[in-house]
Parts: sequence; C-alpha cells; structure tokens
Amino acid sequence: MQATKVIKIKKIMQMKKLILGSRVVLLVSLITWGCSKQSVEVQSDLSASDEKAATTSNVVFGGSSSYVVFAWNDLGMHCLNPTYDKMVILPPYNNLKVQVVKRGKVPTVVTTGLTVTYSIDNNTYSVGKQNYGQFWTYAQKLFGVTLAPNIGLTGNGLSGKMKVETGFFSAEGIPVVPVYNSGVKDPYQQATITVKDLKGKIVATTKTVIPTSDEINCAKCHGGAGIDAFDDILTKHDKAHLTDLMHSKPVLCAKCHGSPALGTTGPGTSGKYLSQAIHGFHSTKNASCYDCHPGATTKCSRSARHTAADGNCVTCHGSMANVASTIVAGRMPWVGEPNCVSCHKGVSGVDTGTALYKNSHGHGNLFCSACHGSPHAMVPSLNVKDNYQELQYQGSGRPVKSIGSCGVCHKSSRGDSEIKEFTEKHGGSSPETKMSCHTCHTEVTTETAKWPHSYQWKDSGGNPVGIGD
Repeated sequence: MQATKVIKIKKIMQMKKLILGSRVVLLVSLITWGCSKQSVEVQSDLSASDEKAATTSNVVFGGSSSYVVFAWNDLGMHCLNPTYDKMVILPPYNNLKVQVVKRGKVPTVVTTGLTVTYSIDNNTYSVGKQNYGQFWTYAQKLFGVTLAPNIGLTGNGLSGKMKVETGFFSAEGIPVVPVYNSGVKDPYQQATITVKDLKGKIVATTKTVIPTSDEINCAKCHGGAGIDAFDDILTKHDKAHLTDLMHSKPVLCAKCHGSPALGTTGPGTSGKYLSQAIHGFHSTKNASCYDCHPGATTKCSRSARHTAADGNCVTCHGSMANVASTIVAGRMPWVGEPNCVSCHKGVSGVDTGTALYKNSHGHGNLFCSACHGSPHAMVPSLNVKDNYQELQYQGSGRPVKSIGSCGVCHKSSRGDSEIKEFTEKHGGSSPETKMSCHTCHTEVTTETAKWPHSYQWKDSGGNPVGIGD
C-alpha cells in the first residue's frame, strides 16, 4: 500500500515538473489551438453581423478523415474591364490553386491518384451579363485569338478539371465575372473545389473566394457631360502623344505598355511599363489607390490585420510616385513586389527572398496561402467568405484565424472525436491557462525548428506574440 502511494506521488511530481518546466510542451499545446494571441484577439476586428454570418454561413465543419484540401486565388482581387469596345486594361482572368494533404502522423501533400475539379457557385456563364460579352466579340483584335463563348484565354471555363502541377493543382485564366446567373452583382464570387479518388469517390471538398471586380472609377476624373470616360482618356492620349487610338478601338493598353500581368516581357514599344505610366501620371492628380483598384465598395484589400478604410495599400506598396520611380530604377511590376519580412522581421520562414508571397512555401511544403489566405485577404478577412476554410477545419466555436491547428493535417491515432471530447474537458478554448493533449502525449516533435515558423510569431513591430513570451 505504501509502495503504491510512493509511486503515485512520483507520478504527480513528474507531472508537476513537466507542467512547470517544459516550455516546449506548452508551446505545442498552443499550436494545437492556433498561431498566437494576435490571432485569438482578431474577432474584435469583425463586426457583430460579420461574426454571426461567419458562424451561420453554409460551412461544412470539419475535414475528411483521410484528406484535407486547401484552395485559394493567387491574385487577391482581379480587376477586369466593365467594357471591351474602347480601352482595355485587363480581361476576365482569374486563377485558382489547390493543395491536397493526405492526413496522418506524418501528413503529405499529394497530387497522384486524385482528380480535382472546380466550379463557380451560381455562376455558369459570362457572355450575356452586362457588357462582358464584348471581351469575346473583340478577343481576336485585342488578344489575337478567337474564343468560344465563356472560354478564357487559357482554354478554361467557369468549371472544369484542374491541372496537375508539382505539389499542387491549378486552373488559370478562368473568365469569371462579378455577376451571378440571377443578375445579382457580387465581387466575391465563390468556387467549390471537389477532390475525387481514382474510383470517382469524393474524398474532400472546400470553397474559396475567386474575387473579381470592375469597380475601376476612371469617371471620377475623366469624361462627363455625355462624354464616355474611356473615350476621354483615348482622346487626351492622342493629343499628348500624337497617337491615333480613337480610330483604333478597341485598344489594349498593354499592346504598347508592357504588362507582366498579361505575360508580356519588357516595357513594350512605348518604352514604359503600363504600371509606371499609370501610377506615375496619376501620382500628381489627387487620385487614390481605390479609384482604380477595386474600390470603396469592393474593398480589394480586406485582411483584418493589413487594411484600413483606404485599403492601406501605401504601407506595403508605397505611394503612386514610389511605385513608378522604383520601376524606373529597375523593378519589374507584378514581379518585384513587397516582402512580408519588411514588417515581420526575425521570424523563421517569413523572408521569401525574391519569391512573391503567393509563390512561396512553408511548413510541410504548403504554400503560405494555404494557411494564411490569398494576397490582400490574409486570414482573418473582413469578408466572411474568405474565412471559409478556417471555419471548415477549425470549427466555429473559436475566433477566425489562420490555419494553426495541428489536428487539421496531423491525424491522431486516438480518433478525432475522442480528441475533441478530451480537449473540451482538459484544454478548452484557453490554452494559455490549461493544458491539452500534449501535456502527457509528447508525440509531436519537440524540435521547434520543424514547427510552423519555428514558433516565432511576431507582430509587425517585431514583438513576440503568443504564450510564453
């Protein structure tokens, strides 16, 4: 009896030592629930109505027992022309990327043995909506190709099979427009992603925003009194540069001003990139970013931590004058863009070098966007649709935050339902004050270098966030 008591006391002392002395175990526990205190507090950035919509929207909570799928749009927001019969900046053209993870103790990103398809919810055609059909009418003159209705420049339509790439699936050039079949306009169109095995069985599904907007407000300064804004721009361009654009309509701006966004190389025959020409000219015209980039209604930039009423564009991209001058100095527009490490210093994996955020990888060879969301919409987003996957995989009972729960991909041998029951009793929603599974089960590696960002999350001021700081 006495021996049994001694054994129990030893076990209790070992537990106390583990709880009080093992900083690593506590940190693993936090990662199970989320990335940081900063993420936990984000709910205050969402309005009460947004919170209600986020938790009552059409979200299928929880992932597959075998697979999870992450999907995103790599443009953040695509600006398309409202018309295509006069002056054209950008066509209907949107991208989707997908990564599928096979869950397990050691999760793996997989592309073999699976097919991935996409479809735009309640949006199956573009021709016949507003004036977007003009793109197909003038595709030959503008882009040198003849396209079937509702088929984009890459051959993709509003639904189809995604291309297998190295470590991910993709669909580029989707000609989606911001109008549902019902006629309702919405820049936050949503795509459904379906993953099937070779037998045709659905093994995972999710949704992601595929945003697009024609809220380009040239009419703020151009046109008026019965004069079309685009005609006014072409007329003034002809007068200032001795061109004859008014008699060459429709005109693709990138034909003379190089635009890497359309796959061109170099500044074009004009000797000046389109981005340089537009930003440089308008930098002295009292224009704002949201006058051209979608806009006060659309709110192109909508990440709760990276935005302001005007989009907060200047914080990352600099002023319009700076955008133009850096191109003159050698920066290539759309290719040389801000790096996250400019603000988030001293954090493992944040410095992606010359690679853009949208092209960069992190923990487990996942794209940064898989966990953190699309550029200009990094989770948590002020638009609840952007938060779909975070709610789907991490539940609605906690604040919206980036994918930070280990259990999303790391499958437990105890079974997900048992883990949920355990954490509700022993971990709850406050890992700062209570222990979770990893108090006793230290199966997750204690090598913090292998954790997402090596558990070095910091805010933009370089201050640590999260527990144990």
